[in-house]
Amino acid sequence: MDPSADVDESAIIGAGTRVWHLAQIREDAVLGTNCVIGRGAYVGPAVRIGDNVKVQNHALVYEPAIIEDGVFIGPAVVLTNDMYPRAVTPDGALKGEQDWRAQGVTVRQGASVGARSVVVAGVTIGRWALIAAGAVVHRDVPDFALMAGVPARRVKWVGRAGHPLTQAGGTHWRCPETGELYTERAGALSPTKPVD
Repeated sequence: MDPSADVDESAIIGAGTRVWHLAQIREDAVLGTNCVIGRGAYVGPAVRIGDNVKVQNHALVYEPAIIEDGVFIGPAVVLTNDMYPRAVTPDGALKGEQDWRAQGVTVRQGASVGARSVVVAGVTIGRWALIAAGAVVHRDVPDFALMAGVPARRVKWVGRAGHPLTQAGGTHWRCPETGELYTERAGALSPTKPVD
């Protein structure tokens, strides 16, 4: 842990997790084992981060986000938590903690969120999905989807290795990196079996 990091004493940091220069880990956050929290990253109160997660430099993970095992959060990514942000109430008073309800983002196992992406409060990103750099994600993302644009839309399917899949006939897709086969049904993708 870098001496310049600000880690609340109530935060739980798993074995082998590294927290770099100027990162802030807030109260009651839980980080799993072998994670990397980059320079200047922010992890909000009670955020849950699994094992083998990378949160890159200057990423902002606002509470109550849930980040599952093996997730990559790219540089300057923002996971928001307020659907209707305002600094003041309708009568002009400064809003306090009691004036809003945080809705966290959930990022499922193995997913990657590219640099400078924004994920809107309440969204779930599916397993092994890939969010392209600079995307704005405002609705749930299916497993294995490659999302790009503003607003983000599915442009391809990706496999567990992160490479775009190639058509393998009918509703079947193949990973060019691993040879793993996937099947598409009703707008969803799931692995079938590896190629022999």
